[in-house]
Amino acid sequence: MDVRPVPSEDQIETGRVLFAGPVDFVMGVVDLKGLPPADRTEVCFAGRSNVGKSSLINALTGRNKLARSSSEPGRTRELNYFDVGPGQLYLVDLPGFGYAKVSRTQADAWMKLTRAYLRGRPSLRRVFLLVDARRGLMDTDEEVMDMLDSSAVTYQILLTKVDKLAKGEVDALRDGIETKLKKRGAAHPMVQVTSSEKGWGIPELRAEIVALL
Repeated sequence: MDVRPVPSEDQIETGRVLFAGPVDFVMGVVDLKGLPPADRTEVCFAGRSNVGKSSLINALTGRNKLARSSSEPGRTRELNYFDVGPGQLYLVDLPGFGYAKVSRTQADAWMKLTRAYLRGRPSLRRVFLLVDARRGLMDTDEEVMDMLDSSAVTYQILLTKVDKLAKGEVDALRDGIETKLKKRGAAHPMVQVTSSEKGWGIPELRAEIVALL
């Protein structure tokens, strides 16, 4: 029997109200010295290029163009900060893994910045690691999970684009990933399923984020 926790109506509404309020792009950070003060809760979104980070942020906030999405892998080249509330929450969009059309030196620099941020940001409450449901966990995802486990940074898997698969396929993929997560110390045990295009899982994700405040 499925005993997954379901957010209450009050939690769903609290999440809706927060993300329906002001949401503003604050800055793009290219160096840890440029980070804003760690004076509020932060959650960040990580994942391979074209996994749907920008689309998910836009769906969460109900704004079509807040985060720029592109068919060009590696478009997000900074730690992009968004202020929600305002002053209640930072959403952080990280550069995608598996870059294309950039030099190895530039890709290494982005990864170094990302790793340093994930390991050392005191206000970071959760990393949402996005995984394309059509591809499942890939080697690069597992490498990021290894790093997060070793750094004791709490992370949760979000399956994106689940509307592209049959429900049975999504359920099997989710269950398989959750079985793997039992062996990982920093992983949240539950996988969230989402579709930015259809709006599936978005109210529940908002409620999840609000619970971290």
